[in-house]
Amino acid sequence: MIGIVGILLIFVMVFGGYLAAGGKMGIILKSLPYELMIIGGAAVGAFAISNDLAAIKHTLKDIGKVFKGPKWKPGDYRDLLCLLFELIRLARQNAVALEEHIEDPGNSAIFQRYPKILTDGEAIDLICDTLRSASMNYDDPHQVEEVLEKRMEANLHHAMHSTHALQTVADGLPALGIVAAVLGVIKTMGSIDQPPEILGKLIGGALVGSFSPMVWSDPSQAR
Repeated sequence: MIGIVGILLIFVMVFGGYLAAGGKMGIILKSLPYELMIIGGAAVGAFAISNDLAAIKHTLKDIGKVFKGPKWKPGDYRDLLCLLFELIRLARQNAVALEEHIEDPGNSAIFQRYPKILTDGEAIDLICDTLRSASMNYDDPHQVEEVLEKRMEANLHHAMHSTHALQTVADGLPALGIVAAVLGVIKTMGSIDQPPEILGKLIGGALVGSFSPMVWSDPSQAR
């Protein structure tokens, strides 16, 4: 929901300020479809070239998460703490009894009390692997901490792959906007014999190509 609000806020503030300053939307609306076709098509093509099919699917899935909101709610974190407390207490009482829970969490009575966490395979693997490592290295807790940190860094790197891919495309949008603007200027120069009122509209339409990608890549640049 917050993602939709943010997008609407960008459009309202940018184009609302433009209209408040006396601008005319007709020029932008007439040129925008063609400029977006050039810029958006080139951006999508560049994204497809620089990523494999798995990365593209992962990115599309993550875009959906922006509008769905966070998966984990405050109550889920409390459940996670309760789950870890039960597992650690059992490990202190009987380390052998803990093995049946971390080796087969799907049939564990402890894990089954927290069904939402149980459905997240990545979280379950992280919990079970950490406890399994701890049970074999009780005399060296720092080694377990190091393994856990590396595992979390790897998971974070994988989760941020789609973000980095989109950021790379966003960084290139201003350059693609210049391409669209130059094409608009070329079109304008082809009509150089027209009166100023027509040339003004053509130049304004060409500048839409350099303006529109700045709104998406960095709204602070769109002045």
